[in-house]
Amino acid sequence: MTATTGTRVRTRNRIVLGVAAGGLTAVLAACGGGDGDGSTTTTPPDRTAEPGLTRVDADLTDFRVTLSQQTFEPGVYTFVAKNNGHHDHALEIEGPGGENRTETLAPGASATLEVTLQSGTYEVYCPVGGHKDQGMKTEITVGDAEAPVNETPSPGNGY
Repeated sequence: MTATTGTRVRTRNRIVLGVAAGGLTAVLAACGGGDGDGSTTTTPPDRTAEPGLTRVDADLTDFRVTLSQQTFEPGVYTFVAKNNGHHDHALEIEGPGGENRTETLAPGASATLEVTLQSGTYEVYCPVGGHKDQGMKTEITVGDAEAPVNETPSPGNGY
């Protein structure tokens, strides 16, 4: 074997080892997950498969609450609150059945809240630091609860 042939063999072996190491690194990176900052994101389980539960997504942004559903019948609901804003938020549901609240959620976090809704009107809002007063609220009516009736008499025809 000449010096040139030995150099070619060593170079080829180094290339093969380099390609193998690169491939292994790619496989490990794909399996490792995460974004490198140590944080994790957890997606809440889809509990709509459980009998008697209806899933309602609650989008919490700065400063609005948006629900995936607008009509409700009495029953058990799973509210999945997701903070899509830039500030801490939470979800509170207050009405005839009492008050139910998630923990305070950092931006990007989510929580699941199981609520039994009775007929009536509920206020759905963010209870964190005055956000409700900034418009982060909505109202839902469950079942056949009647809308308020305007009892102010009509002005008549002016005679």
